[in-house]
Amino acid sequence: MQEGKVPEVPGVPKVPEVPESPEQPRLSRRGAWIAMASVALALGLLWAGPEFLEDDASRLGSGSFDGTADPDDTSSVGKMAPLQFTLKDLNGVDVKLSAFRGKVILMNFWATWCGPCLVEIPDLVELQNEHQGDLVVLGFLSLDPVTAGTHEFVKKYKMNYPILDGNGREDVEDAFGPMWGLPTSVIIDREGRIAARYSGIRSKEQLKSTIEALL
Repeated sequence: MQEGKVPEVPGVPKVPEVPESPEQPRLSRRGAWIAMASVALALGLLWAGPEFLEDDASRLGSGSFDGTADPDDTSSVGKMAPLQFTLKDLNGVDVKLSAFRGKVILMNFWATWCGPCLVEIPDLVELQNEHQGDLVVLGFLSLDPVTAGTHEFVKKYKMNYPILDGNGREDVEDAFGPMWGLPTSVIIDREGRIAARYSGIRSKEQLKSTIEALL
């Protein structure tokens, strides 16, 4: 008898074979960890309630949710930012990170499926509006393939800053990482040094305070 076949028995209706489902694409181990961490962060926000999202830097703390700084964040401060990369924007145009040297850069690693990222986007839009000419916000789209829906999402949220396609760019994630979840924001001063790195959502006031100290 061929393996996987159901034997036919005289007088008994034949059992239909169930076709094998096609193998689904799998996230890399890195992608799975980032996705799980971001989902856990979103669940934590739901548990904490809407008051957690008030513009209160003290409520958000200076690092992780227990108020302590992430060692990976603090260890990168003062180092030269890896601005040697070139990425595609949503229209397939090359964007050199080094082209923004001389401005304060806020590089935000995010995804459309990331709940905390959606909470943070309006603040990033406002910060870009308030500091035009001095600040450039860059959205690095992670683990989220660019589709027509991506363009609609950007239009819906009125994202007024460049969105870079980070899919498959583990080299960039490694250079700015390690990435344990989304969102992650890296603020770079005019000289190209990392001034701050935040793993997790931050209030507008906290981001604004860091940015304005560099202007």
